[in-house]
Amino acid sequence: MTDTLGWREWVSLPDLNIDQIKAKIDTGARTSTLHAFDVELINVSGQEFVKFSLHPNQRDSDKVIECQAPLFDQRVVRDSGGHTESRYVIETQIVIGSVVHTAEVTLTNRDNMGFRMLIGRTTMKGKYLVDPGKSYLIGKRKKRSLKKDKENNHHSDVDG
Repeated sequence: MTDTLGWREWVSLPDLNIDQIKAKIDTGARTSTLHAFDVELINVSGQEFVKFSLHPNQRDSDKVIECQAPLFDQRVVRDSGGHTESRYVIETQIVIGSVVHTAEVTLTNRDNMGFRMLIGRTTMKGKYLVDPGKSYLIGKRKKRSLKKDKENNHHSDVDG
């Protein structure tokens, strides 16, 4: 059975300690993309990793999550405006509803974009249908207490 997604959904990236982030379900994008800044390549025990920061909440540049993941690839990607950019690619677990799967995700600065993450076709292929007239078909945003948010300043839920 194939789940149906709305045009935007809450997803989790457990490998990156991101409890939830609002993602645009983008059938026009081939690869999934995650907001990242201060991106640098580092060496960890002889293996190349990508170290980066991200603002998980749209319109909030105060909250920062620092991440690192093994470098999977580096690719030239054409954005929706037709511009090309070389991007690092990581492989990470994405949780959409109750489904957990591994996906390739490119890293780029999305500060000026409407969503911190895009879920592209290759992540969805064979797993989901998309209803562009609906939102949050897989689940609503998880609510967390203000006290817990203050205690976990670098791990947050996402609003926006």
